[in-house]
Amino acid sequence: MRGFDENQRERIRNELIEAGRDLFSRYGLQKTTIADLTDAVGIANGTFYQFFDSKEMLYFEVVQQEGHKVAEEIIANSLGAEDDPERAIRTFLTALVETMENNPLFQRLMVGDGWDKMMRTVDEVSKEEMDARRAESFAHVLPYIEQWQEEGKLRDGDPVAIVGAMGSVKFLVPYREQIGEEYYPIIRDMLIDTIAAGLTRRE
Repeated sequence: MRGFDENQRERIRNELIEAGRDLFSRYGLQKTTIADLTDAVGIANGTFYQFFDSKEMLYFEVVQQEGHKVAEEIIANSLGAEDDPERAIRTFLTALVETMENNPLFQRLMVGDGWDKMMRTVDEVSKEEMDARRAESFAHVLPYIEQWQEEGKLRDGDPVAIVGAMGSVKFLVPYREQIGEEYYPIIRDMLIDTIAAGLTRRE
């Protein structure tokens, strides 16, 4: 079996992630094969497993990286741009949900059983790794939460739990079809307003 040095491994891993982002966005998880991914990178099918245990784990990694990427832009235009915490949180949550609804990669995640497969993949990740990934994700938002708590503008409580409560709004998106197009936007906006108002304190 061919061996790779560290530079080669990093390059191939990054190329698999980029190929995965493109193919998963266009075709989704189910229709994208290991051969599609390895052909795009120029490696043998079996070599794929030196980098990821399954295409689901690659998908999980792609979604995580995409999440970090869009989070920076969303935060810059919401939490980082608004002085009023309630308005900032509302703008942040609205942008978060709209990204889940419109980003091609996340849209594909919502089609068929993609979301269920994603959740099963998360179950396979060790608690230590999930804790590390969660901390990395929350690090984008935590400074704003902690600052507003210090200023008395946000409710008391564990800042991590507050970030988690804010992020929970995105879990409404996979159930859009079940909720129905008539009520989904009403419920979505009502949930966003409730979270934003419930977390903040008015002077």
